[in-house]
Amino acid sequence: MAKFVRTLQKIGNSILVSLPKQWVDTNNLHKSDEVELEANNNNISITINKNTHVSQEVIISYPLQTEENIIADIIGAYLSGYDLIKIKSKDIIIPTEDREKIRGSMRRLVGMEIVEEGSYNIDLQFLLDSTTLNPEKILKRISTIELGMFNTVLLGFSLSDRTNLHSLSTRDDEVDRQYFLLVRLIRTIIVDRKLANKFNLENIDILDYRIAAHILETTGDVIVDLANLLINTTLSKQELQKVYDLTRSFGLIEQKSIDAFILNNRCLAIEAIKLYNKYQKKIYDVRYLLENTKQIPLDYLDIIHMLEKIIHSWIDLADLVKPNYNT
Repeated sequence: MAKFVRTLQKIGNSILVSLPKQWVDTNNLHKSDEVELEANNNNISITINKNTHVSQEVIISYPLQTEENIIADIIGAYLSGYDLIKIKSKDIIIPTEDREKIRGSMRRLVGMEIVEEGSYNIDLQFLLDSTTLNPEKILKRISTIELGMFNTVLLGFSLSDRTNLHSLSTRDDEVDRQYFLLVRLIRTIIVDRKLANKFNLENIDILDYRIAAHILETTGDVIVDLANLLINTTLSKQELQKVYDLTRSFGLIEQKSIDAFILNNRCLAIEAIKLYNKYQKKIYDVRYLLENTKQIPLDYLDIIHMLEKIIHSWIDLADLVKPNYNT
């Protein structure tokens, strides 16, 4: 993104600043054309044709280079904010195998659909309006799905029937879908100050949303790993009940942390940190006893380690909430 420096000039009672000629020419602006100015704290955004959204498109030439991957290229274009992704082949018909891969990738990308398909081309289009999306709601949905996954795992510690654990991979796929959508929206907001102003997000806030999304997405993967370990564990019912008794209130950390982040509420963040310290001490005591016990099952140590990773990730959300400094 190009940056320009201008000196403010005073003409009569007005303060004026000139627009960069390169920007004016690129957008085909002329004398008497109207632009929309939107002020937010220490910045002003200038928008052309406020009711018009310029669709961005990218062409992926087929076949790809040997080291490239068609799905990775599509996801990369999606995350970069392209509305229209065109896959074009000059010489060969796109084979069925790659067409199926492309169709399969659509299930991972919210709002993306195949709008045109021929022997030598496939056109994909993002059908949602970015102005109707909300990063706060998407992040909250990711959090809700993930907390539900964690609670399902907790039930697995106390119940002998663990068939519900097999569904967690599918639920984690939805976490990934929402994560991709949020990353796409975040990148769009970065280059569209009007959209950033709509959500009242400064650059540091946008960065924090990106970090928070990554924390939740990776934590979802750990929860799936924990579920798979629990499915195949040889631990006794009594041993698993002890783990359940230790962790059944862990979800409160996630709830308070995500609410603290979204509401930018330092008091909630401190409550989450206190809960974390309390449960971290209990986990430490359990791990200390285990490490000093002969013939302790390896599964037990792995489960405790994964639980530590999960609650540590959640408290990272609370740590993103900035303290209130007196200035």
